Amino acid sequence: MSKVKIYRIEGLMLISQDKLPRWIKFKKEIRALNPEHALEKLYSEMGSRHKVKRTNIRVVDIKEIDAEEAESRYIRELAKLTYMVIE
Repeated sequence: MSKVKIYRIEGLMLISQDKLPRWIKFKKEIRALNPEHALEKLYSEMGSRHKVKRTNIRVVDIKEIDAEEAESRYIRELAKLTYMVIE
């Protein structure tokens, strides 16, 4: 059974490509099994939340981090869970 890891992805995304295009920095923490899955999740979330196409996202750095290093409280709390009950 694979263990879920936490990845911090940093990069740039192109906003307002029609009027005044500008590149905005972002930093996102994602739980995934491997870096490829983390990138897929990033593209999915950025597209749904900000309407950014995959071609307008530039990933600068992706690295695995510990749960204690995570800035997101939601990610830290999920990492502490030992089991989950779904009814």
